[in-house]
Amino acid sequence: MRAIQIYEYGGPDVLRRVEIDIPKPGAGEALVRVVAAGINFMDVHTRQGKYRDSRTYPVRIPCTLGMEGAGEIVELGTGVTSCRIGDRVAWCISWGAYADYAVVPTARLARIPPAIDYDVAAALIFQGSTAHYLLEDVAKIEPGTRCLVHAASGGIGQLLVQLAKRRGAEVFATTSTSDKAAIARARGADHVLFYEDGAFADRIRELTGGKGVDVVFDAVGNATLRDSFRATRVRGLVVNYGSVTGPMRDLDPYELGEAGSLFLTRPRLADHLADGPTVQRRADDIFGAILEGALHIDINGRYALDNVEAAHAALEERRQSGKAVLDIG
Repeated sequence: MRAIQIYEYGGPDVLRRVEIDIPKPGAGEALVRVVAAGINFMDVHTRQGKYRDSRTYPVRIPCTLGMEGAGEIVELGTGVTSCRIGDRVAWCISWGAYADYAVVPTARLARIPPAIDYDVAAALIFQGSTAHYLLEDVAKIEPGTRCLVHAASGGIGQLLVQLAKRRGAEVFATTSTSDKAAIARARGADHVLFYEDGAFADRIRELTGGKGVDVVFDAVGNATLRDSFRATRVRGLVVNYGSVTGPMRDLDPYELGEAGSLFLTRPRLADHLADGPTVQRRADDIFGAILEGALHIDINGRYALDNVEAAHAALEERRQSGKAVLDIG
């Protein structure tokens, strides 16, 4: 079968298409014929070596890339009772989707409703599960909650805006350009602001009568995090779930007290996908939101497996504000 593997860390040029044997599922695993694979920054970070020492995501070279996919179960390992051959499934946080077949732990698999296409499932399962746990488990968004979503035109940002509005929140969004601001508005953001070197925090204080928002979702990192503190109410929550502009290495916890006794957390999805029922519950909610028309996802990049190098290059150049997939099956 075909697979895209890396044997060293580096740029898109380290991606290698190889022919390997179809793997066999072990105990508690399923062999899935891959129809579509999502293309994510986590794939880029894996390729670059950012997880080489990670305990949360223990993926090591050599490896087959692709941590999100969708397809049909064709074989089961021993002891599997939660799914059947022929099931349509999607998964994330299990590497190997850039291939014709992937072995996936069944605890990572979510069944796909008949009305959801494989490409939509592959594009949604990782980012949708991320937005779901951030809103439900970490921030506990309720009707009337005021939240700020940075990078609101990005893949996860768009989902956060829509799912927060679905829960009755008042959503403030930041973007860097007028075109991206239009995307955030189209997804339902109540207030759309530009970063303006941190001036967004002053504007949010004005719009909230000096109070600030209850929760900030910040995947930008170093360039925005301190201003995110300024935008947050006393005893509010700042969720730093990514660091697109790099990590903040000089943060003193004293700053959180000075900013209003804030709570700061850096969560990861793997810790919020504890078991199969949790995986399925999150998938059911996000697929349900798609089917009811409350959630929309754009697939604005489609690539063949042989063109994966171009897909990675495009993602790194940030030419996509939605989601890209590999059409494999």
